[in-house]
Amino acid sequence: MELPMGEGLRSRSSGLKPIETKRKGGIEEYDMVTVEDEPLSPMARLLQDRRFDVHAVAFMAYKTRISPQPVKEKLVHTLLKHPRFTSLMVVDEENLTDMKWVQTKIDLDQHIIIVEVDETQMESPDKFVEDYIYNLSKTSLDRSKPLWDLHIINVKTRQAESVVVFRVHHSLGDGTSLISLLLACTRQTADDLKLPTIPTKKRRPTPSGYSAKEGLWRLLGKFWLFIVMFVNTAVDVFMFIITTMFLKDTKTPISAPPDFESNKARRIVHRIISLDDLKFVKNAMNVTINDVALGLTQAGLSQYLNRRYAIGGKDKGATERSNNLPNGIRLRSFLCFNLRSSAGIEDLANMMENGSKGKRGWGNWFGYALLPFKIALRDNPLDYVKEAKATVDRKKRSFEALSTLIMAELLIKFFGIKVATEVTWKGFSNSTICFSNLVGPQEEIGFCGYPITYFAPCTYGQPSALMINFQSYINKMIIVIAVDEIAIPDPHQLLDDFEDSLNLIKNAVIEKGLVKNLK
Repeated sequence: MELPMGEGLRSRSSGLKPIETKRKGGIEEYDMVTVEDEPLSPMARLLQDRRFDVHAVAFMAYKTRISPQPVKEKLVHTLLKHPRFTSLMVVDEENLTDMKWVQTKIDLDQHIIIVEVDETQMESPDKFVEDYIYNLSKTSLDRSKPLWDLHIINVKTRQAESVVVFRVHHSLGDGTSLISLLLACTRQTADDLKLPTIPTKKRRPTPSGYSAKEGLWRLLGKFWLFIVMFVNTAVDVFMFIITTMFLKDTKTPISAPPDFESNKARRIVHRIISLDDLKFVKNAMNVTINDVALGLTQAGLSQYLNRRYAIGGKDKGATERSNNLPNGIRLRSFLCFNLRSSAGIEDLANMMENGSKGKRGWGNWFGYALLPFKIALRDNPLDYVKEAKATVDRKKRSFEALSTLIMAELLIKFFGIKVATEVTWKGFSNSTICFSNLVGPQEEIGFCGYPITYFAPCTYGQPSALMINFQSYINKMIIVIAVDEIAIPDPHQLLDDFEDSLNLIKNAVIEKGLVKNLK
């Protein structure tokens, strides 16, 4: 596999030498730290391909201005304790397919960028930050350094006094691991010794002491569940295979343009909505936050596409019976599931504090799944959530992610990483959306001693024209989208549709008297 390597990024297996990187004004040397090399995982190798040059970006809004020096001092004792953030990706001279993470000394001044701004000459600080991130998405991280950087923008926006943009190459870890590591570097503002509290799913208590008849019914129920999961898995794997071969999503106004491989720039925007509103709908309808998030996403996309299809033609309306949407739109998200047991933020914080090199639960060990989106207008807004719940419940009764992980490993073993990369690329490019939902802290946190108003993670570099991410924080839910402006020239309108859809669903709950379920 051809990789964009900096000059000198080669090492012999019999011993590592200093790495030289040509820069303006001379040659800078990095001395290798004498620790054991670690080979790249198959997924990390896949993400080094030029077509999968995916970067994770965390937009963090602060309540105060940021001074660079305290940030540097804090990072030395937190983030830089993790080996991935002090490692270069190198290629063995004797075996060019052998890629490794090799640790090196790091110069923080090359990773922390202070953005010079003149607020007196700025028409819109929010647009300045948005454009800065857009221009950042046109670039890739320098492979001659550890694959991360941090941009400090001391400009007052509508919702913050300053902004920090944290960028990491996705080959360093999956989204959940990277967010967990970021949160492990933070502390509660109410108590700077306490880590953030992340909500966890409560497990149902295991019943005990049932009769023989009840035991028989339970056994039959488990057998039936196994049959259902087996059939669902077979169907899902079949759909996955034909998607990676030829089955494409319906061509819609939000599909990636033909030249998407040459245009990876993404406009990244966000909208803050009330997490309490999502919980209100969740409790009233006896569903999950995921169900509500997917439901309002389907509703918002349906409203947005209905409007886009009316451009240049006759507007047929926006009701269930009369609208502009074609029948049978196939629109899916190609989801990645990290099946590795994830380390909690406590484990990561302890690792950084103690300086240990343990990486339990770290890295990319992906399985894939296709999540279908129902694109249709509904007169009853609650139907969006009901349909979303049915979709999520159906996906829970399948071993699709595990099966595709096994298939990917077999593909790499027998046909090599290039074939696996091509198959994965086809899967992403034949679907339309990337979608994720991440759980955040329940209380206000501070990063490097500065209190955070909110944070909004997203990615760029993926072939999909639309990336949607939900991130909770205290009583907020932040919807972040990354769009190809050719396909979606009005991303703020799409965010309006998401917000309006939540209000429609919430009002429908009240009108239909479902609030009684909360009592």
